[in-house]
Amino acid sequence: MASRPELILASASPRRLALLNQIGIEPEHLVPAHIDETPEKNELPRKLAQRLADQKAIAAQHKARTSGIAGNALVLAADTVVAVGRRVLPKAETMEEASECLRTLSGRSHRVFTAVTMLTTSGAMRKRLVETRIRFKRLSAREIESYLASAEWRDKAGGYAIQGIAGAFVLKLQGSYSAVVGLPLNETVSLLAGEGYPVHFNWLNQSSLSAV
Repeated sequence: MASRPELILASASPRRLALLNQIGIEPEHLVPAHIDETPEKNELPRKLAQRLADQKAIAAQHKARTSGIAGNALVLAADTVVAVGRRVLPKAETMEEASECLRTLSGRSHRVFTAVTMLTTSGAMRKRLVETRIRFKRLSAREIESYLASAEWRDKAGGYAIQGIAGAFVLKLQGSYSAVVGLPLNETVSLLAGEGYPVHFNWLNQSSLSAV
């Protein structure tokens, strides 16, 4: 009987790791992939998200093999892009960028695209792309100023983190909440289970532990 595959998470994001932990999954290896995330000319938001997820998976696999880590493992990568129409909002690195994002999102709808890419042990590439639509309330100058002071926006796509204070800005969400946080759990479970990763076995173990 073949041994179960190990899992490499191609991310340093504590949010993505926490989401995997939420569904009982602890990756054997964390291999962050650092790539150029600059959009190509006229690149659509959904295409950008998928391209970056693909590139992260490939880069992490190469890094892992170079380091002698689990040469025969599943590699899971994801990328999240926030867009208003065709315009991609940045991952805010400065307060000015975050402020511009929040003013753009205030009182209007936007879309969040999260792509998941998994490289299998046989070398195949499996993909999922999830689109979530969100509408923000109209933000007052005081709300924006206070949110900027919290620093939750730092390095977040679109300048906000829905799992934090910014959850209070959301009037409507249509799609996957976990995808907006950084990893669509339904699609991720489907990809992993399809390649023999023991997702449901882990759930059975958790059930046994909670009964103690």
